[in-house]
Amino acid sequence: MLIPSLDHLVLIRTAATVGVLIVFPAWESCHPFFRFFESIRTRSVHFAGNLVMGMLGAVLTGVFFVSLWVVAAERSANSGFGLLYQTELPVWGHMAAALVLLDLWTYGWHRANHRVGTLWRFHRMHHSDPCMDVSTAFRFHPGEIVISSALRIPVLFLLGIQVQELALYELLLGIVVAFHHANIGVGDPIDRRLRVVLVTPAMHKVHHSQIQAETDSNYASILSLWDRIFGSFRLRTDPASVKIGLEGWSAARYQTVPGMLKTPLSRSPAAELHNP
Repeated sequence: MLIPSLDHLVLIRTAATVGVLIVFPAWESCHPFFRFFESIRTRSVHFAGNLVMGMLGAVLTGVFFVSLWVVAAERSANSGFGLLYQTELPVWGHMAAALVLLDLWTYGWHRANHRVGTLWRFHRMHHSDPCMDVSTAFRFHPGEIVISSALRIPVLFLLGIQVQELALYELLLGIVVAFHHANIGVGDPIDRRLRVVLVTPAMHKVHHSQIQAETDSNYASILSLWDRIFGSFRLRTDPASVKIGLEGWSAARYQTVPGMLKTPLSRSPAAELHNP
């Protein structure tokens, strides 16, 4: 089994992103789970603002970090230092182990964003969206992107992950994260079966609840097993009762691009109660 080339994975990821931005908004239009928007205009403004944040993150990553990830992965391979190079796994086994380890790292990083005060100040911009839909999957503060991208450099080197494996993980991550952020429901029977393996919309709606105990749960990105293993799994019997957003941050001034960028430096008494 051969891993697709990096160029092919980049093309596939680009196509997948375009597909996500067509399929899920159409699904949300036909069968929205929550009735967030009064008009097409307000939905479009919300969507555009979140995509601007996503594009800023993508530019920062592409300009400053992709080449460093490649160097870290190549040096790990050339030195044989990385964890996975200490094994004798076949190509497919190396790839599977890399995907699992990357997803475990993503779980740990996400949980740290809720536990470490400085990280939370950046991450709360993601949670401040009171109208979570597929565009929220792209809504991350550039500061959070920079920190997470920088930390990936030693992670790739120490774990012995190839850059193609990282690209494949990013492809899968983008699809699953868009799915569970989308303003959709798949019905309890399907959701229940899917969440045996994957993070689902019902799980992630709880994570975006305004109740702190629920916000601080369901940190997994692809595999739901991490929340079960580490005791952070939580569900609502009625996901429709979840109030989405972050107390103190739903005001319109925090939903503009300048407002989102200023979120780490802004103070709100209600929201600061959550700040560790």
